Amino acid sequence: MSDDQIRRFLRGRGVADHVVDAGLDGLVGAWERVVATVEGGYPLGIDDYLNDLDIRQIIEVVVSTMPTSDGPLIDRLRAADARMRAATVPAPRCVWGDPAASLSDRRNWWYFVIPPNPGEELADGLARQGFSGPPSGKSP
Repeated sequence: MSDDQIRRFLRGRGVADHVVDAGLDGLVGAWERVVATVEGGYPLGIDDYLNDLDIRQIIEVVVSTMPTSDGPLIDRLRAADARMRAATVPAPRCVWGDPAASLSDRRNWWYFVIPPNPGEELADGLARQGFSGPPSGKSP
């Protein structure tokens, strides 16, 4: 899929203009920045965390439409995913809550992980959503 096709695809899905303009390279770069933020101790709140996880979901939708899933961008994505998995622990359920019944902890694993030591804002947001605290263990 060419950059123009990806941008048309994103635009057709109603993605924000700045995301469309960045294309897949920009999305992968944004995901890499999210991962670095999580690795460093996520300082933002639950809404920001959910929005950041949505970046990975948008990438998944784009990648699933591509005829091949290899190349430098996919290598970067896989590396960022591995870092995210290493920097998080499994959540007891989807962080989006009940409306996310169509999400799978295998197919959409990013919605089922949380930082083991979230910043105060994220910890408060998770607690408001009924997460008593991050479980111990490794991410899926």
